[in-house]
Amino acid sequence: MRLLMKVMAPVVFWLAYGIFRMRWLKASRHRHLLAMKLFRLAADNGHRRALSVYGHLLHFRGDGIANRVQGAIYLQLAADKGDSKACYQMGRIFEQGFEHRFVADTAKALHYYRRAAEQQHPLALRRLADVYRDGELGQAVDLETAQRWEAQI
Repeated sequence: MRLLMKVMAPVVFWLAYGIFRMRWLKASRHRHLLAMKLFRLAADNGHRRALSVYGHLLHFRGDGIANRVQGAIYLQLAADKGDSKACYQMGRIFEQGFEHRFVADTAKALHYYRRAAEQQHPLALRRLADVYRDGELGQAVDLETAQRWEAQI
């Protein structure tokens, strides 16, 4: 059964995404709950994009701290699977810190920013250029590295 769900996770994700983006019944609570359940089903079965989308929805639009922390956990799973948007967001979360589960850690923030920038995420590229130009996140000022990241924007 677990293998079947892993195979079906992409289909479930795209179904959830389609329901979530539907124009009609935009304000329907039932439509929203169905889409969220399907996103969670796909995310819990390891679908990278579902982890990212569901994590973003929970972290940035979820009600309460518990949902926001759970969203950050899903984002971290997506980032560890290589999702560039999730990598950038985890860089932000680790740079600023969030609750007791995600303590501010400049090394982790830099790690996730680099992973996102290597995939040409524009905000991560900009952030790394700023980090090396201004000597932030425990890095020494390095104008050559800053220009290298800036050139990729």
